[in-house]
Amino acid sequence: MAQAAEPESRSVTKSTAEPRWWIEPVATVVAFSLFVLYSAWDVLFHNTGQYQNYISPYFSPNVGAWLGIHTIPAVLVAWVPLFFRASCYYYRREYYRAFFWDPPACAIAERPRLYRGETKVPLVWNNLHRFFLYLAIIVVIFLWKDAVQAFIFPNGFGVGVGSLILLVNAILLTVYTFSCHAFRHLVGGGLDCFSCQGRPTARYKLWRRVSEWNRHHGQWAWISMFWVWGTGIYVRLLLMGVIHDVRFF
Repeated sequence: MAQAAEPESRSVTKSTAEPRWWIEPVATVVAFSLFVLYSAWDVLFHNTGQYQNYISPYFSPNVGAWLGIHTIPAVLVAWVPLFFRASCYYYRREYYRAFFWDPPACAIAERPRLYRGETKVPLVWNNLHRFFLYLAIIVVIFLWKDAVQAFIFPNGFGVGVGSLILLVNAILLTVYTFSCHAFRHLVGGGLDCFSCQGRPTARYKLWRRVSEWNRHHGQWAWISMFWVWGTGIYVRLLLMGVIHDVRFF
């Protein structure tokens, strides 16, 4: 009788590669740090951010001109988007992990410490996020004014590279702002029933739309941050004479 063949030997190799959980927090530290450093340089060391009909988002709205303040005028408005982003629910998760290492990633142990949450200064200021939202909406309105102005040249309507950059900047910041958790609560919070009158209300439909945007709020946060950064760099390079704007017509 034929002897049963022995099963092939299987070598079970356990991967010793460490999970690369550290990539996201490290990338966050690098991206945020570079963004903040450039923003601080542009805001604190320049008195203007306007090149012809292009206005850098760091300098809009031009509160300094309204008040007659011409020294570092961007400081008067830059704090609004700064605190709006810093207190954003998504960004809080990112910088808690990246800068505070608290915790750096899922299933990674925290540093032993007394957890106090957002009940002490300065983190308690994050609870002001919904109020920064109202101010951020005002800034977005002015950014749309700047986007329209970017298409109006001294000789009339035209389209340049800067025109398109400022338009996309306004679009991205609008989506980021209105996909915010605080705005979602503003349009749909405080209600026990959306359709108690027998049919969905307009408020419910708006809440559903904002909820769809909110699902991708983190992506809009990153994309809009990099685009603001790039827009500011583009206008600054124009002012420095390093590059020249290309006009399509």
